Amino acid sequence: MDFERLTTEMRRLALAAGARIMEIYEGPDFAVRAKSDTSPVTEADEAADALIAEGLRAAFPETPLITEEQAATHAAVGDTFLIVDPLDGTKEFVQRRGDFTVNIAYVRDSKPLRGVVYAPAKGRLFYTTPGGRAVEEIGPFGPEPGATRFIGVNPTPDNRGLMVVASKSHRDQATDDYIAGYGVRGLTSAGSSLKFCLVATGEADLYPRLGRTMEWDTAAGDAILRGAGGKVVRFDGHQPLSYGKPGYENPFFIAYAPGVLLKD
Repeated sequence: MDFERLTTEMRRLALAAGARIMEIYEGPDFAVRAKSDTSPVTEADEAADALIAEGLRAAFPETPLITEEQAATHAAVGDTFLIVDPLDGTKEFVQRRGDFTVNIAYVRDSKPLRGVVYAPAKGRLFYTTPGGRAVEEIGPFGPEPGATRFIGVNPTPDNRGLMVVASKSHRDQATDDYIAGYGVRGLTSAGSSLKFCLVATGEADLYPRLGRTMEWDTAAGDAILRGAGGKVVRFDGHQPLSYGKPGYENPFFIAYAPGVLLKD
C-alpha cells in the first residue's frame, strides 16, 4: 500500500463526504428508514457511502473494500482491506446532535494501521500520517492539508481520578457498573468514533464499550488511537482487538491510555 496516497485519498474523501452530509443535515428535512437490523439509515448515509466507495475503488482497485451500507461487501475478504462507515452515529445525525463522523480505515494483518475520522458538524478532523502517527488538522479544511498537530494519549493518567468517555446513545447499567470500579474525576458522553479520538488527544483516559459494535464502527478510531499511543483490547482477556472477524462483529472492548490500570 502506498501510504502517502492513502492518506491523501482518505482525507479528501472524508471531507467530500462530510460536505455532502452537512448539506443534508442543514436542510429542512430528510428521510429516515430502518434497515433489516432495525438501525436507522438516511439519504446522507447512502450519499456519503456512494461517494467514498467510488473514490476508494478508483484509487485502490486491488484492495478489497468493506462498507456498512453495501451488504454485498460483507463477505470474508481476508485480513487486509479498506473498511468504511460513511456516517457513524446516525442516531446523533437524526436527532441533530452533531456527534457523527465519517470513518475510513485500512486494515492489514488484522490490524487497523491507518484511518481518518471526520466530524463535520464539530469541525474536527483526525487522521494518521503516512508514517502512522495520529494528528488533528486545524480547520478550516481545504483541498490541501492545513496546519496539523500531533496528538497523543495522556502519558500519566491518575488512576485515582480518571476522565472517562462513554457512549451517548448506547449507555447502559453494565457500562455504569464497570466504570464504577475506577476512580473517576469526570465522565463525559460522546457519539460515534469521537470517543476514540478523545482518548487519543488526552481529553479522556478510558472508553469502555459493553455493547454491540461492528468493525466499520471502530477501525478508523482504533487506528487513530493506536497512532496516538493508545490501546484497544477485548473486554474479556484484554487481548488486542482484531479485524476481519467472521461477520465483522466486535466483542465488548476497552479503549484506553496505557497508564490506566484495567479492571477485570
